Amino acid sequence: MTWPLEASLSSDSLEFSDEAEQLDATEELEIDLLLEAIYRVRGYDFRKYLRSSLRRRIRNRMTLEKLPTVSALQEKLLHEEGYMEKLLEDFSIKVTEMFRDPPFFLAFRENVVPELRKLKELRIWHAGCATGEEVYSMAILLQEEGLLERTTLYATDMSAEAIALAKEGRFPLKRMQAYTRNYLQAGGTQEFSAYYSTDHTHAYFHPVMKRHMMFAQHNLATDGSFNEFHVILCRNVLIYFDAKLQARVHGVLSDSLSHGGFLALGSKESFLSPQKSDFADYLPEDRIFRKSGSAKA
Repeated sequence: MTWPLEASLSSDSLEFSDEAEQLDATEELEIDLLLEAIYRVRGYDFRKYLRSSLRRRIRNRMTLEKLPTVSALQEKLLHEEGYMEKLLEDFSIKVTEMFRDPPFFLAFRENVVPELRKLKELRIWHAGCATGEEVYSMAILLQEEGLLERTTLYATDMSAEAIALAKEGRFPLKRMQAYTRNYLQAGGTQEFSAYYSTDHTHAYFHPVMKRHMMFAQHNLATDGSFNEFHVILCRNVLIYFDAKLQARVHGVLSDSLSHGGFLALGSKESFLSPQKSDFADYLPEDRIFRKSGSAKA
């Protein structure tokens, strides 16, 4: 007596599954078309970014705008002035903090800095710098180690808004307590508050830091090498790319690094592309690699 009921439930379940799959397939097609439109109109290539991350950001924007479909979002993107910039900012990853992952900065201070002392000048590239917290962290570290005067810090991000904020060197005052804790755990040797002034809402890092920084837009997905560096930090960026795009970016980073130079990746990022053979695992637990060959200024 139960068999017809079970068969009926099974049939309903299959119909529901087919409908869900069809909706998912339609949304994926719409996302493909949206990313293609962004690439053709503005040249920003998100087609090989990790799809799950982009899907979350697209759905969040649809919710905020009360849009029923991705196609409706694309309509606004193509025909509403200024909407492209809004979506591009949604796609930009700005999760960062000063001395983020303190053990990394401590390992850098203790193991990489002694090698950098051998060079007459230093060029360091922060690829995907977001709003600049990591760049100011490195400037402080180098200041304490007596290397800042001979260093140029290049900081790039695909987001114009993020770069503008990074140039200001202005961060919410409420974050300074957490940043101070990170700084001390990273081997800081001074009073962290000595590096900034404050008003009621923000901390402003001293201009001496910014004299050694150069900020510019750069898209790792489409742009190439623009200089030769002794250190490149590209931390917590590659996790948002698919394997093919990761391999491309690894190539750009390798081409941009001098022999004997150091490459720092994020704690969750791997280095499995063909360029890996050109690198030694200098501090693998801290995701710091060293390019083969002798370092040169």
